[in-house]
Amino acid sequence: MDELLEILMDIQPDADYENCTTLIDDGILDSFAVLSLVSELQETYDISIGPADIVPENFNSLQAIYDLVERLQ
Repeated sequence: MDELLEILMDIQPDADYENCTTLIDDGILDSFAVLSLVSELQETYDISIGPADIVPENFNSLQAIYDLVERLQ
């Protein structure tokens, strides 16, 4: 999870990823940030994130993103 947190901090450094559960709902991560994150996740973890996976529920929190990565590995 530390590696994932580093990726997120590179994309949007001023967010509280460890406590926030509304990253998408509150606009902390915008569409450009999500696309950047998807690209980084695919490259770093050698996974394929399809359009059906790019939904707010999978990107609203650090844990949700981690769960997505784990599920796709």
